[in-house]
Amino acid sequence: MKTKIIVSACLLGANCKYSGGNNFNESVKALENYFELIPVCPECFGGLEIPREPSEIKDGRVFSKSGKDVTESFKTGAEHTLYIAQENNCPAALLKERSPSCGFGKIYDGSFTGTLCDGNGICASLLDENGIAVFGETKCEKLLSLYL
Repeated sequence: MKTKIIVSACLLGANCKYSGGNNFNESVKALENYFELIPVCPECFGGLEIPREPSEIKDGRVFSKSGKDVTESFKTGAEHTLYIAQENNCPAALLKERSPSCGFGKIYDGSFTGTLCDGNGICASLLDENGIAVFGETKCEKLLSLYL
């Protein structure tokens, strides 16, 4: 039986990205040879539309580009994702880097200028705080080395 892991649905080709597209990643898709991949989109789980305005974190809150505070939607989606991870005994999550939901280590700084800063997305933080190891899509090899 394969270990189950949470994966950002956009990395598997689901058109749930804010723009309505996806972030398909062949290396992430190839992980299905080793793990049971459970696709999630915390932003969709939080009730945000596709497409939607891009959002970034500033001062601990999430704002859309036009200034709307969407923090509660991001929190709701994160809680739903955590529930799925816990119900499926997922030890790890592979999430979209730099995202205000899924980014881990580096996220956009809230200025909507493409500037990165140290920090974690809302969902990535919640998963990490609850003992689920979080990896970005460029860390597939590290994930494999730790769980196989």
